[in-house]
Amino acid sequence: MTKHYPKGLDNRMRDGDGEIRKKREDTLIRTVRKEYGDHVADGYRSDAKLGTVLKEEGLASLSELLKHPK
Repeated sequence: MTKHYPKGLDNRMRDGDGEIRKKREDTLIRTVRKEYGDHVADGYRSDAKLGTVLKEEGLASLSELLKHPK
């Protein structure tokens, strides 16, 4: 049986331990854009991976990418 955890105040999903789920590095930019808007990772292809964009931009997380749009 799968247990579902409530979404956080910002509508993000939570892991089994209640922590807010982090985006995996192999998440495609098109998926990130669906959640956060078309402006995210501007200049990158939609089939680029989040990990690649973070590495090229010298950032550690999606949160940093969202704070420092290109």
